[in-house]
Amino acid sequence: MKLELYRPICFFDIEATGINIGKDRIIEISILKIYPNENKENKTWLIFPGIPIPPQSTAIHGIKDEDVEGKLEFKDVAHHILKMIANSDLAGYNSNRFDIPILAEEMLRAGISFDIKKHRTIDVQVIFHKKEPRTLSAAYQYYCKKDLRKAHSSKADTFATYEILLAQLEKYNDLKNDVKSLNQFSYQKNIADLAGFIKIDEKGNEIFNFGKYKGQKVYEIFERDPNYYGWIQNSDFPLYTKKVFTGVKLRKFNKK
Repeated sequence: MKLELYRPICFFDIEATGINIGKDRIIEISILKIYPNENKENKTWLIFPGIPIPPQSTAIHGIKDEDVEGKLEFKDVAHHILKMIANSDLAGYNSNRFDIPILAEEMLRAGISFDIKKHRTIDVQVIFHKKEPRTLSAAYQYYCKKDLRKAHSSKADTFATYEILLAQLEKYNDLKNDVKSLNQFSYQKNIADLAGFIKIDEKGNEIFNFGKYKGQKVYEIFERDPNYYGWIQNSDFPLYTKKVFTGVKLRKFNKK
């Protein structure tokens, strides 16, 4: 089944030095941009992370320190990436929990404002896990009837993710083929900050999802314990999470 598009959608995959959103760095990003007229363009950047690539990460994606030596840093390619995804929706495999949060973190670190609200997102893994829990390679085998021989190459994973989504649309009659519906099906609606430190309650209030104030409203805690906001800003939370906390603080206290 054809994917119904009203504006471009960018399938993308990221390889990184690790999985810590706040500390690790992107070393490769590949983007496959699909236009409503079905034209495609793709681009892959190999990036110097500024920190060593741990052997356990190399064992997964095969990228070594020497492979990125002399490559541009993320801040040098950030505007090119931003231009490619501008006015587009975003899709990936486990992208809601990893690729989008770490991309947002790198953008903010590069001094570029990143607002996920400008993009509808589709997480193909969420659709897969709701339908047939598996890994990416198993998903590719299950839906596309082919082996993903170059799994954990960002380019191979990006193209495979696009093929899987098309196969999912073909297989499941209850899945609508427009981005808005797929976004609603795969999006983590109760998460406010990408990394999951801030949740949204049934009334739309931001609440803490960690620590001693877990389950309590963010703005109420900032009123009762103003130092807690300062502690968050000085701690090792992702930059996007800090940005959301700041937004809550400014929105609530500016109303007074």
